[in-house]
Amino acid sequence: MPDDLSQRGPQDRSRINVSEIHELRYWTQTLGVSEAQLRAAVAAAGTSAEAVRRYLGK
Repeated sequence: MPDDLSQRGPQDRSRINVSEIHELRYWTQTLGVSEAQLRAAVAAAGTSAEAVRRYLGK
């Protein structure tokens, strides 16, 4: 079943899924980082939004 692309934010705001375009857009705008920075932060800190925020110092 494909994702509903009409949704602009992630389904679960406690997790970051960098495989979904709409989530990448949401999180890069929310955190004020580039896609590359977000991907690196998720790779280092995991998919928890809280852990990524801590990693980025946000």
